[in-house]
Amino acid sequence: MTSAHRGRFAGVSRRDADQGESARANKGWWDAEAGDYYAEHGAFLGDADLVWGPEGLREHDARILGPADRLVGLRVLEIGGGAAQGGRWLAGQGAVVVSTDLSTGMLAQARSIDARRADGIRAGQPPVAPLPLLACDAAALPFADASFDLVLTAYGAVPFVADSAAVMREAARVLRPGGRFAFSTTHPIRWAFPDVPGEAGLTASSSYFDRSPYVEEDDVGNALYVEHHRTLGDRVREITAAGLRLVDLVEPEWPAGHEQVWGGWSPLRGRLIPGTAIYVCER
Repeated sequence: MTSAHRGRFAGVSRRDADQGESARANKGWWDAEAGDYYAEHGAFLGDADLVWGPEGLREHDARILGPADRLVGLRVLEIGGGAAQGGRWLAGQGAVVVSTDLSTGMLAQARSIDARRADGIRAGQPPVAPLPLLACDAAALPFADASFDLVLTAYGAVPFVADSAAVMREAARVLRPGGRFAFSTTHPIRWAFPDVPGEAGLTASSSYFDRSPYVEEDDVGNALYVEHHRTLGDRVREITAAGLRLVDLVEPEWPAGHEQVWGGWSPLRGRLIPGTAIYVCER
């Protein structure tokens, strides 16, 4: 919880939160959180790197999106891109990228990174063009059908919308036939455990099948932050109903020597249960 929210935050509940309430709450939360989030996690995420999750799995090692030489010239859409670190990395591999996010605060952070990189250019580094950025809802993308070869998001959009099936449909719609959609999100098994990194987080306390959203509220019950849960089966059904084919499901293992704690993600928990699920789909 950031200082911007401490005065309003009253508690946590597990209750219904529809698409509109989720979008309003999460836009406001990420707008206020953007600077603090970058200050805390920016070094880990990098300014131009595609990190799939707190385990530190990076695209240059994992090749979730395919061999590096196949990225050159691809039309790429990043949804829920935050400060656009992943999109920036892909642009560095030769892809033609647009990065989007619902939060204008996160996009402002992305512009700040681009401006700082431009200062580096003036210091004699190779030129790097600013990444095209757009504020939009991942469940209602303002792009034509079959506009992109690749759509992706690393922990963006999917867990924060009530209608994640709409995100799958929109990704499928804007993909060309044969295109790829890859997204990472919290592994659903983690919803059965308390979101704490230590021993207390090793005992299941909730039903894996309880799909009630996690909602942080103010003192009159307004949502300040919402996160939605789907089981593995739910997610596969969303994917296939959108006309996509699931070609891989990657569950990154916690690597030896990685000691960084990120919320409930930790070496202790990571050695025992998966924290991230990466779904790789094709149209």
